Amino acid sequence: MKIGFFTDSYFPEIDGVTYTIKLWREELERAGHEVHVIYPDGDYEPGEREHPVRSLPNPFYSGYRVPLYRRLSTLPELDIVHCHGPAPVGRLGRRYAKKHDVPSIYTHHTPLEEYFHQSIKVGPLATALAKLYVPIENAFLRGFDLVTASTKRIDRNVEHVPLPVGIDMDFFQPTDEDWYPDRTVIGYSGRLSMEKNVEELLRAARELPEYDFVVVGEGPRRGPLEREAPDNVELRDFLPREDLPTFLSSLDAFVTSSTGDTLGLSTLEANACGTPVAAADVAPFDQTIGTGNGERFELRDLDSMVTAIESCLAADRDTRGAVERYAIDHTLSHLEHLYESAGSATAELPTTATDRWFPDDSQRSLD
Repeated sequence: MKIGFFTDSYFPEIDGVTYTIKLWREELERAGHEVHVIYPDGDYEPGEREHPVRSLPNPFYSGYRVPLYRRLSTLPELDIVHCHGPAPVGRLGRRYAKKHDVPSIYTHHTPLEEYFHQSIKVGPLATALAKLYVPIENAFLRGFDLVTASTKRIDRNVEHVPLPVGIDMDFFQPTDEDWYPDRTVIGYSGRLSMEKNVEELLRAARELPEYDFVVVGEGPRRGPLEREAPDNVELRDFLPREDLPTFLSSLDAFVTSSTGDTLGLSTLEANACGTPVAAADVAPFDQTIGTGNGERFELRDLDSMVTAIESCLAADRDTRGAVERYAIDHTLSHLEHLYESAGSATAELPTTATDRWFPDDSQRSLD
């Protein structure tokens, strides 16, 4: 099949969507498909089958861009459209699908309304726009033949198929090299933005001065975090992709208080590298993190978070075995099934596949 990925987030920006698209593209092409990526232009040299859309810098969110328009006639002939965002490039993809009468799939990656409060400084205005935005996106999603999401809960009033983005278990695995052989290190890797609540990690660091904390990432909260960080916290820029398995393997625990994740890919990648995760007891971690691969804690409850971290440090867990079901080969086999059946009334995953990822009793499945 000739597949078109239409995305509003792509290199050189580093985030979960970008790496998911890269991984899915590599796996699909390895399986014999032809994948084209349509994305906002910027400081990135397009490679083969990459098609930039003219864009401008995003004044509300540094590092991202606002796509403008590209004529549909300049895009390649596609058998299926797969959109990865609701902004202009995603809408371009939906128009392409309608004009050329090809099946269309949308993958929900990000609850954008949760980013409004850090982009729009007037609180009541941000809240009002967030309430207005969700119905608009609901209407947009209903224009697709199929919608997928990484977990059962996407906070959208549309039918959808649970489909985790998947972990490259061959890439993310325990390494022999240890960056911190003589230290107990708790870490985090990801965007430094409001909804990630990395300030909670700083609170834990102050409460646990006997441990070292390493925060890897970039984003709009980088400056405040640097100013507020205690002496036992090190902030680092995003690591080269090839260094991530070593970093995650070197940690004694990974911690997140994020309220804006749809799957929490970095937490599962840490698990794949043998590292337990302490995560806030909110979606999606209430489905993905249990005693088999970590501990959950009450959001913004310092004592609860410290207890979860200490528990992760004290117990041995088969974290890699606990997240094997999220391996990319499972995801891609079902994604291919969806491509083949998109547009038909029977386009859905078998129940057994959904249960593999998100059984009703997620805690028991991870024990």
